[in-house]
Amino acid sequence: MPLFPVRSLLLAALLCVSQLPAAMAQTGGERPLAVQDLAPIATDDVSPSAFTPVDVPADLWERIRRGFGMPDLQVDLVQDREQWYAQRPDYIHRMTERSSKYLYHIVEEIERRGMPTELALLPFIESAFNPQAVSSARASGMWQFMPRTGKDFDLKQNAFRDDRRDVLASTRAALDYLQKLHGMFGDWHLALAAYNWGEGNVSRSLSRNQRQGIPLAYTELRMPAETRMYVPKLQAMKNVVANPQALGVNLPSIPNHPYFQTVPLPRDMDVALIARLAEVSPEDFKALNPSAHRPVMLAGGTPQILLPWDNAEVFQSNMQAYAGRLSSWTVWVANKNMKVADVAKRYNMGEDEFRQINKIPPRMLIKAGSALLVPRTSHQQNDVSAKLADNGQLNLAPEVTMRKQTIKARKNDSLLLVAKRYKVSVEQLAQWNGLSANSALRPGQKLSVMLPVKAKKVKAPAASSRKKAKP
Repeated sequence: MPLFPVRSLLLAALLCVSQLPAAMAQTGGERPLAVQDLAPIATDDVSPSAFTPVDVPADLWERIRRGFGMPDLQVDLVQDREQWYAQRPDYIHRMTERSSKYLYHIVEEIERRGMPTELALLPFIESAFNPQAVSSARASGMWQFMPRTGKDFDLKQNAFRDDRRDVLASTRAALDYLQKLHGMFGDWHLALAAYNWGEGNVSRSLSRNQRQGIPLAYTELRMPAETRMYVPKLQAMKNVVANPQALGVNLPSIPNHPYFQTVPLPRDMDVALIARLAEVSPEDFKALNPSAHRPVMLAGGTPQILLPWDNAEVFQSNMQAYAGRLSSWTVWVANKNMKVADVAKRYNMGEDEFRQINKIPPRMLIKAGSALLVPRTSHQQNDVSAKLADNGQLNLAPEVTMRKQTIKARKNDSLLLVAKRYKVSVEQLAQWNGLSANSALRPGQKLSVMLPVKAKKVKAPAASSRKKAKP
C-alpha cells in the first residue's frame, strides 16, 4: 500500500472539496460523483485570496490550551506541585521529549471524542510518558493499567505482547475508561479520582459524604494521599502548559503534526530486522512499539507496527527489495510439564539465553500448554498462527514448594544485599514487598521473602516394645 505525504493528501482533499458545488450542479445532485465530474483546476488562476485562512496552531501546546475544558482546581497542593515542576527543568525536558512521540495522537483522539484536552497531560502524571513504566502494584504502560482493568478494556496480555504498553490500544482503552467514569460521576475531577483509586472506592466515599451531609466534591472526599495529590498534579501540569513563562518554565516546542503512522506487518519479523529496514535505531522502534517485549513480532497477533512518519515509506521500499530471512524465531507449545534446562537443550540453546528470551525466572518449571519462543529452522516457512500469536500464554510453577517468611533488614542493608543473602532477584524481593527496586531500607524493617521449604527427614519407625507372644 503506497504511502503519501500529508501535504499531498491535504492538497488533493482541498481540490476535490472546492469542486463539489459545481459538480453537483452538473449532475443535479441525483447520482454519485464520478471522476469525470471533477474538472481540472488551473493552478495559475488560484490566488491566495481565493482561500479562507484556517487558524491552525503550529505548536501542539497551543492546540492543547485551546481545548481546555475542565474547571480549575484551586487548592494549596496545586501551588506546591507547580513549584515542584518549576524547580526541575531537566525533568520537564525529559518528559516533554518522550511525550513528543505520542502527544499528537492522544490529542487527536481526545478531540475526536469531544473530551477536554487536559486529559492529554495525564500520562505526565501517570508515567512521565514512559510506555515501559511498571509500578510496584504491577500497573503498566504510559496510562498505567492494572492487569485486571486492562483485560476489562480488551488489552491483551500474553506471552508475546502486553497491550497495556501499546500506544494505540492503551490510549483507546484509557479514553474509554475515562469516558465511562465521567458518565458514572458526571464530574471530571471525580472521574480522575476513580481512574487512580477505583470507581468502587470513589462511590463508597461519595455515599459516606452523602450520609453525613458533606458536599459531593473531589476536595471533600476522604481518600488516600496519592489520590488527594492526583488531580492537583494534573492541574499543576495544566498551569505549566497554560502559562509556562509565569512559572519560569521553558516548555520545549512540539510541532502540531503526526510523529508516526501505522504500517502493515506482512510476516513474522525480528525486531532488529524491522528497525534496520526502517532505518531507525532499535531503541526508537521499541519506543513506538513498546508492547513488543520479545525479539520477534508475530504478524498474527500484531498486524501493524508504528514507524516515524518519514521512515514508514523507507521501510516499505526496503522491505520490497529485501530477499533474506525475516524471522529467527517461532513458537513451540509444551505438551507436558518440563524443566527449563531440558527445553533449552532440546533446541540447542543455553539455559540462561532461553530464560532471558522467554522471561522465565529462576527455579520455575514450564507447565504443559505454555507457548515458548524457540529458534526457527531454515526449512520452517509457516508463520505462527493468529490464534497462537494472539492468545499464547506462559504458565510456570515453582520447582520446589515455597513459603513466605518474614525477615528483618540489618544495618546498612539494601534490597540488593538482602536479595543476594537469600538468593533471590531484586525484582522478586521488591515485588513481594510492594517496593521499587531502588527503595531504601531501615534497620529492623520487616520484609517478606519466599524461600524453599526444606523437606523433613523421615525417621525410621521405632522398634516396638511389645513382646511377641509365646507360641
